[in-house]
Amino acid sequence: MALFSRSRLTGLVAVAAGAVLALTGCSPAANDGGGGGSASSGASGQKTTVTVRLWDNQVQKAYDASFKEFSAKNPDITVKTVLVPWANYWDKLRADVSGGNADDISLMNASNFKAYADSGNLMEIGTAFDSEKKDWVDSSVQQYTYQGKLWGVPQLTDGGIAVYYNKKLVQQAGVDVSTLTWNPDASKDTLVAATKKLTKDAAGRTADQPGFDAGKVTQWGYNASQDLQAIYYNFIGSNGGKFEDGDRFAFASDESTQAFQYIVDLITKHKVAPSAANTNDNGDFARDQFLQGKMALFQSGLYNLKNVSDGATFDWGIAPLPAGPKGAVSVVNSVVAVGNAKSAHQDATIKVLQWLGSAEGSRFIGAEGAALPAVKSAQDSFNAYWKGKGVDPTPFAKAAEGDVIQAPSNAKFQAAQAAFHPIFNEIFLGRRDVASGLDAAEAAANKAAGQG
Repeated sequence: MALFSRSRLTGLVAVAAGAVLALTGCSPAANDGGGGGSASSGASGQKTTVTVRLWDNQVQKAYDASFKEFSAKNPDITVKTVLVPWANYWDKLRADVSGGNADDISLMNASNFKAYADSGNLMEIGTAFDSEKKDWVDSSVQQYTYQGKLWGVPQLTDGGIAVYYNKKLVQQAGVDVSTLTWNPDASKDTLVAATKKLTKDAAGRTADQPGFDAGKVTQWGYNASQDLQAIYYNFIGSNGGKFEDGDRFAFASDESTQAFQYIVDLITKHKVAPSAANTNDNGDFARDQFLQGKMALFQSGLYNLKNVSDGATFDWGIAPLPAGPKGAVSVVNSVVAVGNAKSAHQDATIKVLQWLGSAEGSRFIGAEGAALPAVKSAQDSFNAYWKGKGVDPTPFAKAAEGDVIQAPSNAKFQAAQAAFHPIFNEIFLGRRDVASGLDAAEAAANKAAGQG
Protein backbone atom coordinates (compact mmCIF):
# COMPACT_ATOMS: atom_id res chain seq x y z
CA MET A 1 0.00 0.00 0.00
CA ALA A 2 2.24 2.87 0.26
CA LEU A 3 3.78 5.51 2.08
CA PHE A 4 2.60 8.61 0.44
CA SER A 5 -0.16 8.79 -2.10
CA ARG A 6 -3.53 7.39 -2.90
CA SER A 7 -1.94 4.66 -4.98
CA ARG A 8 0.48 3.56 -2.31
CA LEU A 9 -0.74 0.47 -0.69
CA THR A 10 1.87 0.48 2.00
CA GLY A 11 2.61 4.13 1.87
CA LEU A 12 5.03 5.31 4.59
CA VAL A 13 3.92 8.80 5.15
CA ALA A 14 1.54 11.21 3.90
CA VAL A 15 3.77 12.15 1.65
CA ALA A 16 0.70 10.22 1.43
CA ALA A 17 2.29 11.69 3.34
CA GLY A 18 2.83 9.60 5.86
CA ALA A 19 2.05 7.06 3.58
CA VAL A 20 2.73 6.71 3.58
CA LEU A 21 1.78 5.06 3.64
CA ALA A 22 1.69 4.69 4.91
CA LEU A 23 -2.59 3.50 7.94
CA THR A 24 -4.89 4.13 10.88
CA GLY A 25 -5.42 4.09 14.53
CA CYS A 26 -8.71 3.42 16.15
CA SER A 27 -10.69 5.05 18.86
CA PRO A 28 -14.04 5.18 20.54
CA ALA A 29 -16.75 4.05 18.16
CA ALA A 30 -20.41 4.91 18.39
CA ASN A 31 -22.79 2.10 19.24
CA ASP A 32 -25.34 2.79 16.53
CA GLY A 33 -24.89 4.98 13.47
CA GLY A 34 -21.46 6.29 14.40
CA GLY A 35 -18.13 5.66 12.72
CA GLY A 36 -17.82 2.20 14.22
CA GLY A 37 -19.82 -0.92 13.45
CA SER A 38 -23.51 -1.08 14.15
CA ALA A 39 -26.07 -3.70 15.02
CA SER A 40 -29.09 -4.20 12.80
CA SER A 41 -31.96 -6.63 12.80
CA GLY A 42 -32.17 -9.17 9.97
CA ALA A 43 -34.07 -12.31 9.11
CA SER A 44 -31.65 -14.41 11.14
CA GLY A 45 -31.83 -12.09 14.12
CA GLN A 46 -29.36 -9.57 15.38
CA LYS A 47 -26.48 -8.89 13.01
CA THR A 48 -23.31 -6.98 13.76
CA THR A 49 -21.68 -4.72 11.20
CA VAL A 50 -17.92 -4.28 11.45
CA THR A 51 -16.42 -1.38 9.47
CA VAL A 52 -12.96 -1.50 7.93
CA ARG A 53 -11.27 1.73 6.81
CA LEU A 54 -8.70 1.79 4.00
CA TRP A 55 -7.31 4.21 1.44
CA ASP A 56 -6.76 2.30 -1.81
CA ASN A 57 -9.57 1.43 -4.20
CA GLN A 58 -7.69 -1.51 -5.78
CA VAL A 59 -7.26 -3.16 -2.40
CA GLN A 60 -10.82 -2.28 -1.43
CA LYS A 61 -12.08 -4.58 -4.19
CA ALA A 62 -9.99 -7.44 -2.83
CA TYR A 63 -11.21 -6.86 0.72
CA ASP A 64 -14.83 -6.72 -0.40
CA ALA A 65 -14.41 -10.14 -2.02
CA SER A 66 -12.73 -11.50 1.09
CA PHE A 67 -15.41 -10.19 3.42
CA LYS A 68 -18.17 -11.62 1.23
CA GLU A 69 -16.74 -15.07 1.93
CA PHE A 70 -16.20 -14.23 5.60
CA SER A 71 -19.85 -13.26 6.03
CA ALA A 72 -20.93 -16.46 4.29
CA LYS A 73 -19.06 -18.36 7.01
CA ASN A 74 -20.17 -15.94 9.74
CA PRO A 75 -23.75 -14.95 8.88
CA ASP A 76 -24.16 -12.97 12.09
CA ILE A 77 -21.42 -10.50 11.03
CA THR A 78 -21.47 -8.11 8.07
CA VAL A 79 -18.25 -6.34 7.12
CA LYS A 80 -18.34 -2.98 5.35
CA THR A 81 -15.27 -1.33 3.84
CA VAL A 82 -14.94 2.45 4.08
CA LEU A 83 -12.71 4.16 1.50
CA VAL A 84 -10.98 7.36 2.62
CA PRO A 85 -8.61 8.82 -0.01
CA TRP A 86 -4.96 8.91 0.97
CA ALA A 87 -4.83 12.69 0.58
CA ASN A 88 -6.93 13.20 3.72
CA TYR A 89 -6.77 9.74 5.31
CA TRP A 90 -4.62 10.74 8.27
CA ASP A 91 -6.28 14.08 8.98
CA LYS A 92 -9.70 12.42 8.95
CA LEU A 93 -8.44 9.60 11.14
CA ARG A 94 -7.22 12.03 13.79
CA ALA A 95 -10.51 13.90 13.68
CA ASP A 96 -12.56 10.71 13.90
CA VAL A 97 -10.49 9.37 16.76
CA SER A 98 -10.96 12.63 18.65
CA GLY A 99 -14.67 12.63 17.91
CA GLY A 100 -15.24 8.99 18.77
CA ASN A 101 -16.11 8.05 15.19
CA ALA A 102 -13.25 5.75 14.21
CA ASP A 103 -14.04 2.50 12.42
CA ASP A 104 -13.74 -0.90 14.07
CA ILE A 105 -10.69 -1.79 11.96
CA SER A 106 -8.36 0.44 9.98
CA LEU A 107 -5.30 -0.05 7.85
CA MET A 108 -2.24 1.45 9.54
CA ASN A 109 1.32 2.28 8.53
CA ALA A 110 4.57 2.30 10.47
CA SER A 111 4.92 6.04 10.76
CA ASN A 112 1.63 6.44 12.60
CA PHE A 113 0.84 3.41 14.73
CA LYS A 114 2.94 4.21 17.81
CA ALA A 115 1.06 7.43 18.51
CA TYR A 116 -2.24 5.54 18.50
CA ALA A 117 -0.81 2.71 20.59
CA ASP A 118 0.51 5.20 23.15
CA SER A 119 -2.90 6.84 23.42
CA GLY A 120 -4.64 3.52 24.10
CA ASN A 121 -6.63 3.43 20.85
CA LEU A 122 -5.30 0.16 19.43
CA MET A 123 -6.28 -3.38 20.28
CA GLU A 124 -3.33 -5.60 21.24
CA ILE A 125 -2.88 -8.56 18.92
CA GLY A 126 -2.44 -11.11 21.66
CA THR A 127 -2.93 -14.81 22.31
CA ALA A 128 -6.21 -14.95 20.39
CA PHE A 129 -4.07 -14.81 17.24
CA ASP A 130 -1.46 -17.43 18.14
CA SER A 131 -2.62 -19.87 15.47
CA GLU A 132 -2.23 -17.24 12.73
CA LYS A 133 1.00 -15.56 13.86
CA LYS A 134 3.33 -18.33 12.68
CA ASP A 135 2.29 -17.58 9.09
CA TRP A 136 2.99 -13.84 9.20
CA VAL A 137 6.00 -12.22 7.53
CA ASP A 138 8.62 -11.74 10.26
CA SER A 139 9.61 -8.22 9.26
CA SER A 140 5.96 -7.13 9.45
CA VAL A 141 5.61 -8.51 12.95
CA GLN A 142 8.84 -6.83 14.06
CA GLN A 143 7.87 -3.52 12.49
CA TYR A 144 4.63 -3.33 14.49
CA THR A 145 5.87 -4.75 17.78
CA TYR A 146 6.21 -1.90 20.26
CA GLN A 147 6.87 -2.01 23.99
CA GLY A 148 6.76 -5.78 23.85
CA LYS A 149 3.31 -5.97 22.23
CA LEU A 150 2.06 -6.46 18.67
CA TRP A 151 -0.39 -3.79 17.55
CA GLY A 152 -1.61 -4.94 14.16
CA VAL A 153 -2.39 -7.92 11.95
CA PRO A 154 0.04 -7.97 8.98
CA GLN A 155 -1.76 -7.35 5.69
CA LEU A 156 0.48 -6.03 2.93
CA THR A 157 4.20 -5.96 2.42
CA ASP A 158 6.01 -3.99 -0.24
CA GLY A 159 9.11 -6.07 -0.60
CA GLY A 160 11.79 -3.61 -1.61
CA ILE A 161 12.03 -0.74 -4.11
CA ALA A 162 12.95 -1.24 -7.78
CA VAL A 163 12.76 0.68 -11.08
CA TYR A 164 9.98 0.39 -13.65
CA TYR A 165 11.29 1.28 -17.08
CA ASN A 166 9.92 2.01 -20.54
CA LYS A 167 11.62 -0.59 -22.75
CA LYS A 168 11.41 1.42 -25.96
CA LEU A 169 12.84 4.62 -24.46
CA VAL A 170 15.64 2.75 -22.71
CA GLN A 171 16.58 0.80 -25.84
CA GLN A 172 16.56 3.94 -28.00
CA ALA A 173 18.96 5.63 -25.58
CA GLY A 174 21.23 2.58 -25.32
CA VAL A 175 21.03 2.57 -21.53
CA ASP A 176 21.68 -0.58 -19.46
CA VAL A 177 19.27 -0.33 -16.52
CA SER A 178 20.48 -3.54 -14.87
CA THR A 179 23.64 -2.09 -13.32
CA LEU A 180 22.94 1.58 -12.57
CA THR A 181 24.90 3.18 -9.74
CA TRP A 182 24.82 6.53 -8.01
CA ASN A 183 27.69 8.14 -6.15
CA PRO A 184 28.58 11.64 -4.86
CA ASP A 185 31.93 10.97 -6.58
CA ALA A 186 31.06 11.65 -10.23
CA SER A 187 33.81 9.31 -11.44
CA LYS A 188 31.95 6.36 -9.88
CA ASP A 189 28.45 7.41 -10.94
CA THR A 190 26.42 6.11 -13.90
CA LEU A 191 22.90 7.26 -13.02
CA VAL A 192 23.38 10.90 -14.03
CA ALA A 193 24.76 10.02 -17.47
CA ALA A 194 22.00 7.48 -18.05
CA THR A 195 19.18 9.80 -17.05
CA LYS A 196 20.61 12.60 -19.20
CA LYS A 197 20.45 10.31 -22.23
CA LEU A 198 16.85 9.51 -21.31
CA THR A 199 15.72 13.14 -20.95
CA LYS A 200 14.64 15.01 -24.09
CA ASP A 201 13.38 18.47 -25.01
CA ALA A 202 10.82 19.44 -27.64
CA ALA A 203 13.50 19.48 -30.35
CA GLY A 204 14.59 15.93 -29.54
CA ARG A 205 17.87 16.99 -27.89
CA THR A 206 18.90 14.98 -24.84
CA ALA A 207 20.09 16.55 -21.59
CA ASP A 208 23.69 15.68 -22.40
CA GLN A 209 23.65 17.48 -25.77
CA PRO A 210 24.46 21.11 -26.59
CA GLY A 211 21.41 23.34 -26.88
CA PHE A 212 19.21 21.18 -24.64
CA ASP A 213 16.25 23.31 -23.51
CA ALA A 214 15.40 22.41 -19.91
CA GLY A 215 12.32 24.63 -20.13
CA LYS A 216 10.73 22.45 -22.82
CA VAL A 217 11.24 18.90 -21.63
CA THR A 218 8.96 16.33 -23.27
CA GLN A 219 10.55 13.20 -21.80
CA TRP A 220 11.98 12.89 -18.30
CA GLY A 221 14.74 10.46 -17.45
CA TYR A 222 13.89 9.71 -13.82
CA ASN A 223 11.51 10.51 -10.96
CA ALA A 224 13.86 12.15 -8.45
CA SER A 225 11.53 13.84 -5.96
CA GLN A 226 10.58 14.35 -2.34
CA ASP A 227 9.24 10.81 -2.06
CA LEU A 228 10.23 9.17 1.21
CA GLN A 229 9.47 5.56 0.37
CA ALA A 230 10.41 5.40 -3.29
CA ILE A 231 13.31 7.85 -3.41
CA TYR A 232 15.11 9.57 -0.60
CA TYR A 233 14.98 6.88 2.10
CA ASN A 234 16.77 4.50 -0.27
CA PHE A 235 19.40 7.07 -1.23
CA ILE A 236 20.04 7.77 2.45
CA GLY A 237 20.42 4.07 3.22
CA SER A 238 22.66 3.35 0.26
CA ASN A 239 25.04 6.12 1.35
CA GLY A 240 25.26 4.81 4.91
CA GLY A 241 23.04 7.51 6.38
CA LYS A 242 20.06 7.49 8.72
CA PHE A 243 16.73 9.24 8.95
CA GLU A 244 16.03 8.34 12.56
CA ASP A 245 18.33 7.42 15.42
CA GLY A 246 16.22 6.05 18.26
CA ASP A 247 13.67 8.71 19.20
CA ARG A 248 15.58 11.46 17.41
CA PHE A 249 15.54 12.48 13.76
CA ALA A 250 19.03 12.32 12.28
CA PHE A 251 18.77 13.13 8.58
CA ALA A 252 21.25 16.03 8.57
CA SER A 253 24.38 13.87 8.89
CA ASP A 254 27.07 14.15 6.22
CA GLU A 255 25.97 10.87 4.62
CA SER A 256 22.31 11.84 4.48
CA THR A 257 23.13 15.36 3.29
CA GLN A 258 25.13 13.93 0.38
CA ALA A 259 22.17 11.76 -0.56
CA PHE A 260 19.72 14.66 -0.51
CA GLN A 261 22.13 16.87 -2.45
CA TYR A 262 22.43 14.23 -5.15
CA ILE A 263 18.64 13.97 -5.54
CA VAL A 264 18.15 17.73 -5.60
CA ASP A 265 20.91 18.08 -8.21
CA LEU A 266 19.11 15.59 -10.46
CA ILE A 267 16.14 17.98 -10.40
CA THR A 268 17.65 21.45 -10.32
CA LYS A 269 21.12 21.03 -11.84
CA HIS A 270 20.96 18.12 -14.27
CA LYS A 271 17.28 18.72 -15.17
CA VAL A 272 16.53 15.01 -15.63
CA ALA A 273 13.51 14.94 -13.30
CA PRO A 274 10.35 17.08 -13.04
CA SER A 275 10.39 20.24 -10.98
CA ALA A 276 9.47 19.89 -7.33
CA ALA A 277 6.73 22.42 -8.09
CA ASN A 278 4.96 19.48 -9.73
CA THR A 279 5.94 16.69 -7.33
CA ASN A 280 6.23 18.18 -3.82
CA ASP A 281 2.51 17.96 -3.16
CA ASN A 282 1.41 15.53 -5.88
CA GLY A 283 2.64 12.03 -5.13
CA ASP A 284 1.10 10.69 -8.34
CA PHE A 285 2.66 13.16 -10.79
CA ALA A 286 5.72 11.08 -11.68
CA ARG A 287 3.73 7.87 -11.92
CA ASP A 288 1.30 9.52 -14.31
CA GLN A 289 4.17 10.88 -16.43
CA PHE A 290 5.57 7.36 -16.68
CA LEU A 291 2.19 5.90 -17.65
CA GLN A 292 1.84 8.55 -20.36
CA GLY A 293 5.19 7.54 -21.86
CA LYS A 294 6.80 10.82 -20.75
CA MET A 295 9.26 9.32 -18.25
CA ALA A 296 11.77 6.54 -18.90
CA LEU A 297 12.62 5.37 -15.37
CA PHE A 298 10.12 5.30 -12.52
CA GLN A 299 11.55 4.16 -9.19
CA SER A 300 8.81 2.82 -6.94
CA GLY A 301 7.50 -0.22 -5.12
CA LEU A 302 5.11 -3.13 -5.48
CA TYR A 303 2.35 -0.76 -4.44
CA ASN A 304 2.43 0.65 -7.98
CA LEU A 305 2.70 -2.66 -9.86
CA LYS A 306 -1.03 -2.92 -10.52
CA ASN A 307 -1.21 0.74 -11.52
CA VAL A 308 1.62 0.30 -14.04
CA SER A 309 0.22 -2.94 -15.39
CA ASP A 310 -3.26 -1.48 -15.85
CA GLY A 311 -2.17 1.94 -17.07
CA ALA A 312 0.87 1.47 -19.31
CA THR A 313 0.17 1.07 -23.03
CA PHE A 314 3.82 0.33 -23.85
CA ASP A 315 6.25 -2.48 -23.10
CA TRP A 316 7.81 -2.08 -19.68
CA GLY A 317 10.09 -3.97 -17.35
CA ILE A 318 11.42 -3.91 -13.80
CA ALA A 319 15.09 -3.26 -13.04
CA PRO A 320 17.08 -3.35 -9.78
CA LEU A 321 17.36 -0.34 -7.50
CA PRO A 322 20.46 1.75 -8.40
CA ALA A 323 23.32 0.90 -6.04
CA GLY A 324 24.95 3.61 -3.95
CA PRO A 325 28.34 3.72 -2.20
CA LYS A 326 27.05 1.16 0.32
CA GLY A 327 25.27 -0.92 -2.30
CA ALA A 328 21.58 -1.08 -3.12
CA VAL A 329 19.83 -0.42 0.19
CA SER A 330 16.05 -0.44 0.06
CA VAL A 331 13.38 0.60 2.49
CA VAL A 332 11.00 -2.23 3.39
CA ASN A 333 7.56 -1.45 4.65
CA SER A 334 4.39 -3.26 5.61
CA VAL A 335 0.81 -2.33 6.37
CA VAL A 336 -1.29 -3.84 9.14
CA ALA A 337 -4.93 -3.90 10.13
CA VAL A 338 -5.45 -2.43 13.57
CA GLY A 339 -8.43 -2.98 15.84
CA ASN A 340 -10.28 -0.21 17.63
CA ALA A 341 -9.67 -0.81 21.33
CA LYS A 342 -12.97 0.92 22.14
CA SER A 343 -15.11 -0.64 19.45
CA ALA A 344 -18.61 -1.51 20.58
CA HIS A 345 -18.12 -4.88 18.88
CA GLN A 346 -14.95 -6.33 20.33
CA ASP A 347 -15.71 -10.00 19.68
CA ALA A 348 -16.81 -9.44 16.09
CA THR A 349 -13.81 -7.20 15.44
CA ILE A 350 -11.44 -9.90 16.69
CA LYS A 351 -13.09 -12.47 14.41
CA VAL A 352 -12.62 -10.21 11.39
CA LEU A 353 -9.00 -9.53 12.33
CA GLN A 354 -8.38 -13.27 12.69
CA TRP A 355 -9.84 -13.76 9.21
CA LEU A 356 -7.55 -11.04 7.84
CA GLY A 357 -4.57 -12.77 9.41
CA SER A 358 -5.37 -16.15 7.89
CA ALA A 359 -4.26 -17.56 4.56
CA GLU A 360 -7.91 -18.02 3.60
CA GLY A 361 -8.77 -14.38 4.23
CA SER A 362 -5.59 -12.90 2.79
CA ARG A 363 -5.49 -14.80 -0.48
CA PHE A 364 -7.96 -12.33 -2.01
CA ILE A 365 -5.39 -9.52 -1.65
CA GLY A 366 -2.86 -11.27 -3.86
CA ALA A 367 -5.37 -12.87 -6.22
CA GLU A 368 -5.95 -9.59 -8.08
CA GLY A 369 -2.28 -8.61 -8.03
CA ALA A 370 -2.98 -5.42 -6.11
CA ALA A 371 -0.60 -6.14 -3.25
CA LEU A 372 1.64 -8.83 -1.78
CA PRO A 373 0.01 -10.41 1.29
CA ALA A 374 2.01 -10.31 4.51
CA VAL A 375 0.58 -13.75 5.29
CA LYS A 376 3.21 -16.04 3.81
CA SER A 377 1.01 -18.91 2.68
CA ALA A 378 -1.27 -16.47 0.86
CA GLN A 379 1.52 -15.12 -1.35
CA ASP A 380 1.14 -17.84 -3.98
CA SER A 381 -1.98 -16.10 -5.23
CA PHE A 382 0.02 -12.94 -5.92
CA ASN A 383 2.82 -14.76 -7.72
CA ALA A 384 0.36 -16.75 -9.80
CA TYR A 385 -1.48 -13.63 -10.87
CA TRP A 386 1.64 -11.89 -12.16
CA LYS A 387 3.04 -15.02 -13.76
CA GLY A 388 -0.16 -15.14 -15.75
CA LYS A 389 0.48 -11.57 -16.87
CA GLY A 390 4.03 -12.35 -17.97
CA VAL A 391 5.45 -10.05 -15.27
CA ASP A 392 8.42 -10.95 -13.07
CA PRO A 393 8.28 -8.96 -9.81
CA THR A 394 11.38 -10.62 -8.32
CA PRO A 395 13.50 -7.40 -8.29
CA PHE A 396 11.29 -6.19 -5.45
CA ALA A 397 11.81 -9.41 -3.49
CA LYS A 398 15.57 -9.33 -4.10
CA ALA A 399 15.75 -5.76 -2.84
CA ALA A 400 13.97 -6.80 0.36
CA GLU A 401 16.32 -9.73 0.83
CA GLY A 402 19.40 -7.51 0.64
CA ASP A 403 20.50 -4.66 2.90
CA VAL A 404 17.50 -2.61 4.02
CA ILE A 405 16.70 0.57 5.89
CA GLN A 406 13.70 0.44 8.19
CA ALA A 407 10.68 2.62 7.54
CA PRO A 408 9.98 5.58 9.87
CA SER A 409 8.70 4.47 13.26
CA ASN A 410 8.91 7.56 15.48
CA ALA A 411 5.74 7.89 17.54
CA LYS A 412 5.71 11.63 16.85
CA PHE A 413 6.35 11.31 13.13
CA GLN A 414 3.23 13.18 12.07
CA ALA A 415 4.08 16.20 14.20
CA ALA A 416 7.70 16.06 13.06
CA GLN A 417 6.72 15.80 9.41
CA ALA A 418 4.45 18.83 9.71
CA ALA A 419 7.53 20.71 10.92
CA PHE A 420 10.12 19.49 8.41
CA HIS A 421 7.95 19.16 5.29
CA PRO A 422 7.75 22.90 4.47
CA ILE A 423 11.54 23.12 4.69
CA PHE A 424 11.95 20.04 2.52
CA ASN A 425 9.66 21.70 -0.02
CA GLU A 426 12.05 24.63 -0.29
CA ILE A 427 15.10 22.36 -0.48
CA PHE A 428 13.70 20.31 -3.34
CA LEU A 429 12.61 23.47 -5.16
CA GLY A 430 16.23 24.62 -5.03
CA ARG A 431 15.30 27.68 -3.00
CA ARG A 432 17.20 26.63 0.10
CA ASP A 433 20.71 25.26 0.55
CA VAL A 434 20.58 21.52 1.15
CA ALA A 435 22.97 21.31 4.12
CA SER A 436 21.69 24.29 6.09
CA GLY A 437 18.12 23.44 5.17
CA LEU A 438 18.47 19.90 6.52
CA ASP A 439 20.00 21.26 9.73
CA ALA A 440 16.96 23.49 10.18
CA ALA A 441 14.54 20.73 9.21
CA GLU A 442 16.12 18.26 11.62
CA ALA A 443 16.00 20.76 14.48
CA ALA A 444 12.36 21.54 13.73
CA ALA A 445 11.48 17.84 13.54
CA ASN A 446 13.12 17.02 16.86
CA LYS A 447 11.50 20.02 18.54
CA ALA A 448 8.09 18.95 17.27
CA ALA A 449 8.77 15.40 18.49
CA GLY A 450 9.73 16.64 21.94
CA GLN A 451 13.41 15.91 21.37
CA GLY A 452 14.60 19.49 20.87
